[in-house]
Amino acid sequence: MQNPNSGGASGGRAAPVDEFDAIDRLRDRFEAVARLRAPGGQVPPVGDTWIGDDAAVVGLPSGEQVLLATDLVVAGVHVDPEFCSPEDIGYKSLMVALSDLAAMGARPEYALVSVAAPPGTDLDRLGAGLAEAAGETNCVVVGGDLASSGVLVLSTAVFGLAERGGHPPLLRTGARAGHRLFVTGPLGRSAAGLRLLRAPGTGEGSSSTETDLIRAHRRPAARLAEGETARRAGASAAIDVSDGLVGDVMHLAESSGVGVALESVPVAVGATRQEALGGGEEYELVLSTGAPDDLVAAFRSADLAPPLAIGWCTDRPGRHTLDGEPLPPGGWRHRF
Repeated sequence: MQNPNSGGASGGRAAPVDEFDAIDRLRDRFEAVARLRAPGGQVPPVGDTWIGDDAAVVGLPSGEQVLLATDLVVAGVHVDPEFCSPEDIGYKSLMVALSDLAAMGARPEYALVSVAAPPGTDLDRLGAGLAEAAGETNCVVVGGDLASSGVLVLSTAVFGLAERGGHPPLLRTGARAGHRLFVTGPLGRSAAGLRLLRAPGTGEGSSSTETDLIRAHRRPAARLAEGETARRAGASAAIDVSDGLVGDVMHLAESSGVGVALESVPVAVGATRQEALGGGEEYELVLSTGAPDDLVAAFRSADLAPPLAIGWCTDRPGRHTLDGEPLPPGGWRHRF
């Protein structure tokens, strides 16, 4: 396993390529091709958001904006089949992609799911988990592809909408100095769940707390209602906590050109502070807003658990602190 909940990255060449450096280089290539299609035009067009956020925002000739996102679940990297059933893996593969739409405040509509799997993989059970997640989120799976492979890989692409005439999709670039930072729930549950699963003799959890933590790892939930509510309440920026709070808060801050001063870290019952700071695969949302009272009131009106205040955005870009001290290292990055 090679995610923030599962240990270090695998070996490879002496100087591996950083995930975000690779993304920057690929973005330059793709945008160069796009400029050939629209000579002299702005790339991305005004109002569009392409590579670099949780989801792409693309304007249609009708004036509507659609949101597109894709995500991968790879056995041994994002999920361990020893601890997760095929149903869990199918469920997770849709939820993690939908979490990107949640971070934009979008409503899911459709999904495409492609599966590359070793011989003997129970595709019916994978499909049952996918169908369960689709039913819970009102997202329709309309197609995909199947292929044989030496390792199980699920690639999920999702399509969503934000209603016209309302607040625009949430981006990572909208936070401003003085804005309040919130998170939609306590952190560290998924990492704690994996720790319990790895402990000899743990089984399915010996208490309700342990059962909840294990389920959080196996069956993460995209915070779709929370994201849409935050967008309609005028939140300024958002990101989902997929790589750990420390890493994702820093992504948001760097994208917006602000600093962050965290004052508290909400730790889930049964998790450790380190798991809350660095454990990924959470899918809670970090939200920035200049109107914190409006955000809290909107969550209350929607019968959602209140967002938890964790700090502020500051006018000191590059400075990221917790209780006045520099944020500890954290955040998962793939290496290639």
